[in-house]
Amino acid sequence: MQAWQVHESGEPSEVMRLTETAPPTPGEGQVLLRVRAAGVNFPDALLCRGQYQVRPPLPFTPGVEICGETADGRRVIANPALPHGGFAEYAVADAAALLPAPDALDDAEAAALHIGYQTGWFGLHRRARLRAGETLLVHAAAGGVGSAAVQLGKAAGATVIGVVGGAGKAAVARELGCDTVVDRYAEDVVAAVRQATGGRGADVVYDPVGGDAYTQSAKTVAFEGRIVVVGFASGTVPSPALHHALVKNYSILGLHWGLYPAKQPELVQHCHAQLTELAARGAIRPLVSARVPLAEAAAAVQRVADGVTTGRAVVVPAPENGAVA
Repeated sequence: MQAWQVHESGEPSEVMRLTETAPPTPGEGQVLLRVRAAGVNFPDALLCRGQYQVRPPLPFTPGVEICGETADGRRVIANPALPHGGFAEYAVADAAALLPAPDALDDAEAAALHIGYQTGWFGLHRRARLRAGETLLVHAAAGGVGSAAVQLGKAAGATVIGVVGGAGKAAVARELGCDTVVDRYAEDVVAAVRQATGGRGADVVYDPVGGDAYTQSAKTVAFEGRIVVVGFASGTVPSPALHHALVKNYSILGLHWGLYPAKQPELVQHCHAQLTELAARGAIRPLVSARVPLAEAAAAVQRVADGVTTGRAVVVPAPENGAVA
């Protein structure tokens, strides 16, 4: 089979190599899956750089999120068990963690559903307890993680403010349903959010960016508001001023979704049921901005690493037996 492998740490476009190799052999409790589609996530870039919290042995195949097919023909969503990731024709995954792919989504959309939307659901509902009528501020609202939070916020009845970088991403955020869009390249984010909220600020801030975005979050969060720290795509990990949180009376909430499958897997199943229902009624649909063949996976990961994509890029290996991607 064909698979992308990383033999040394570095930029994805430089260290990912497309090779011919034998299909992986499942370990105990694992299953072999034919990859129907593999979502490209920022952690894939971090894996290539050797900067992710998990460091698989070299060489490894990145690709942490797939829609796959079991030997008996079931279409499933899975997080491949590294080092045998999803940017390949076959991957392995833990059998107990497989989730049914929603019928309402095609393969590429299903591959883009799991990590981003589970992260959004846990961040907004489990951690921040977002309520209908509240104001939600989403940084990087046109990206893969941000676009999921925008859709989930609208589905929950929130007023959504999306912060983006550039006119093209602003247009995408409006199409996603943001009530207010702030272009950080052209506007003062803090002033724009205060104006949009009548000076009150956002009840919930969803921040997958860190750096300057977190500084803006602290300045725009409302009284008794909640800042959900999801990640640091900017590359800068902020140092929160705890005296500011005390004086302004807001909460800083960390979210590491990857802990839930191990510590509370029943919540992952519950979340997937909620997401499946939302997809069935059209309230959410992953924004797949690019569907690329396996040969272009490294370039797709590099674009995500460089922060120039909108929504989610998905790698779609050549379908077998007429399978629709």
